[in-house]
Amino acid sequence: MAGHSKWATTHRHKAVVDAKRGAVFTKLGNMIAIAARAGTDPAMNPSLAMVLEKARQANMPNDNIKRAIARAAEKNANELIEETYEAYGPSGIGIIIEVATDNRNRTFPEVKAALTKNGGRIAESGSVAFQFKRQGVIEIEGNFDEIFMTASEVSGVLDVQDAGENLAIVYTESKDLMKTRAELIEKGLEVKNAELQYVPQSMIEMDEDAKAKAERLLDAIDDLDDVTAVHTNASL
Repeated sequence: MAGHSKWATTHRHKAVVDAKRGAVFTKLGNMIAIAARAGTDPAMNPSLAMVLEKARQANMPNDNIKRAIARAAEKNANELIEETYEAYGPSGIGIIIEVATDNRNRTFPEVKAALTKNGGRIAESGSVAFQFKRQGVIEIEGNFDEIFMTASEVSGVLDVQDAGENLAIVYTESKDLMKTRAELIEKGLEVKNAELQYVPQSMIEMDEDAKAKAERLLDAIDDLDDVTAVHTNASL
C-alpha cells in the first residue's frame, strides 16, 4: 500500500484550532445533514456515526450537531448534493475534491478558479480516480509498535503505517470501517479519527518548491465553503 499523505491529517488537526473554526463547523453541518437523510440514529446509520465522530473531534458544539441532524427533514438539506471533482496540481499530483453543495453552478466555478489561480487544473472524470482506492482510514494515537501488534490481530485491518508524531494509520476496506474501529477501541487503542478516504495507491515525490506550491493549492481548495474533503497523492 502507498504511503499516507500527511497533508489531510495535519490540515484537519490545524483547522479545528485556528480562526476558521466557524467554516469548519459549516462544512461539518452540511456533512451531518446529508448523512442524516439515511436515518438520524447513528447506531443504525454508520455514515452519520462517522461524521458525528469527526464533529466531536473538532469540538463542534452539541447544539450545532443537533441542528444539523434536524436539517435532514428540511427542504434545504434535501437540496444538498454530494459531488466529486478530479484535478491535477504541481508536478502532476492527483487531487480528488469532495463537495456538498446546494448549487453546483456556484461550487464548480469556485473550485476551478482556486485550481487555476494556484497552478492546478480540472481533470476529466476517471483520469485521476484510478490512482486512488476508497478505504477506511483510522488514526490511532500512541506507540506505533504497540499499536501495530494489537491492530494486526483485529479482523478487517489491511495495513498499519507509522505516520510519525505518535500517530499510526490503520487501513480497512470501506465496508469494514466502523466494525474495525469498534474492535480497536475494545482492544484499548486510542482512536482519534475514523473516516472513508480516497487513499493514493502510489505517492508522487516533489522538491521543496513544488511542495510549497502544492500545499498552497490544497489549502486554497480546502478553504472553499462547499468543499468537505481533499485527497492527494502528493508526498508532503
